[in-house]
Amino acid sequence: MNQKNLIVFVCEHGAAKSILAATYFNKLAKESNLNLHAIARGTNPDQELSPTTIEGLRQDGMTPTESTAQKLMPADLESAERIIAFCDLPEEYQNTIPIEHWNNIPPVSENYEKARDVIVEHIHRLLNN
Repeated sequence: MNQKNLIVFVCEHGAAKSILAATYFNKLAKESNLNLHAIARGTNPDQELSPTTIEGLRQDGMTPTESTAQKLMPADLESAERIIAFCDLPEEYQNTIPIEHWNNIPPVSENYEKARDVIVEHIHRLLNN
């Protein structure tokens, strides 16, 4: 796979929004026969994935893209076509490549379905551009 086919979703803990987004992105990109792949990263990753996210994805018939929260590394940005952030990134990442912010996502822990629906709507717009 061409490195520039990589989309990196980043949230603070790498355990909920980025996992949800990467999992749905990969499903929808595959269904559209697009040669794109997403990964989930965190700026300050939790030790484990959000149980709410795991359970929500399971109920949706899906498996998370990652088995544990992964820390955002410089190599992730170097190989990415696009970075989509749900949080502010540390200073050292600010001027690497353009970063798209999706700030209107409700907390997954409060309402999985609502967070999922907003994220999926963003993904559909992204894939249709």
